[in-house]
Amino acid sequence: MIHVLDGMPDGVVGFTASGKLTTDDYTKVLVPAIEAASAGSGQIRILLDFTGSFDGVEAGAVWQDLRMGVRNLSAWERIALVTDHKWMRDGLTMFAWAMPGEARAFPAHERETALEWLAESES
Repeated sequence: MIHVLDGMPDGVVGFTASGKLTTDDYTKVLVPAIEAASAGSGQIRILLDFTGSFDGVEAGAVWQDLRMGVRNLSAWERIALVTDHKWMRDGLTMFAWAMPGEARAFPAHERETALEWLAESES
């Protein structure tokens, strides 16, 4: 299950996830929130908080993830993954080169650092 987080810095959309991610999580929560966030500046900065228990992703949700990732590639500016699941941080590190924009992984105790990185200017 995925939920939109309140109280994010300007220009940042945040999500927290737990359990198993489903196709509905993508189509009813993630995609609408990202589309709304990118409507203003056209840029997307995302906090993914996976600090709770995580049981994986349904096959249909993986397809939605791939579709969303290739849509408007130039809009993806920064993605911060916050998790203590080592396999998730390692996976992001391994595949960050293939992702649009910048992507960084942060341990749970560095959540505020992740938010600061997402909110800072690139100048």
